[in-house]
Amino acid sequence: MHTREFTIRWGMAIDLDKCTGCGACMVACQAENNLAPIADASNKIKVMNWITVYELSNGKPYPEHDVAYLPRPCQQCGHPPCVSVCPVIATDKNEEGGIVSQVTPRCIGCRYCMAACPYHARYFNWRDPVWPGGLEKALTPDVSVRPRGVVEKCTFCHHRWMAAKDKAIVEGRDPMDLAEGEYVTSCTEACPNGAITFGDLNNEEHEVAKLASSKHAHRLLERLGAHTQVYYVSRREWVLRQLDNYLEDEKVKG
Repeated sequence: MHTREFTIRWGMAIDLDKCTGCGACMVACQAENNLAPIADASNKIKVMNWITVYELSNGKPYPEHDVAYLPRPCQQCGHPPCVSVCPVIATDKNEEGGIVSQVTPRCIGCRYCMAACPYHARYFNWRDPVWPGGLEKALTPDVSVRPRGVVEKCTFCHHRWMAAKDKAIVEGRDPMDLAEGEYVTSCTEACPNGAITFGDLNNEEHEVAKLASSKHAHRLLERLGAHTQVYYVSRREWVLRQLDNYLEDEKVKG
């Protein structure tokens, strides 16, 4: 599959040894991207979370028992399986920065992209959003509210990148040469332990690029060849083994 080369490639490095599973990233994402609360959040089929935190376990009894927590946003694949199956080009990967787009007005709700995504990072909007108790007054003005019948996903808070570029233009700077930290996602900003690092994977000076090149960094289901732009960092081998379908006798690379 032909892949466009991007000058800027936004990505994340998530340190699973720092993540405590607190869910602050999930709450920040919901508030930032205007995800309406639902009456029954235990219904995992219809719940809306663009980033989900999963619990991992080494499966051993006490005192060897150990757990880790894995936040899973859209992986922003370099070879996105969702793009090739969309019949109306509602999702694409052609904008500088390498973020997989989701164009809501084009989406017809066929959910082919959901079936194609190996990371379960896409969600179908089953109902029109309702904000109880006046919560609609706290909506983020730069993010469109999506109606029922369309698919949603993490966009790396794309509106924040647009705002950062606009600010650079107003100040007479190159909008394609932002300083590290000028554009970060809401989950990155909200993480109390600093487990999420965000930046340009193509810029060797950015911390995210350094973490992604570490021997402790792996990608989720890496052997599928999706070339994701989200890396997971851990010094625990059992954690890294759970990021892909390793056989018992296989060694984790690194």
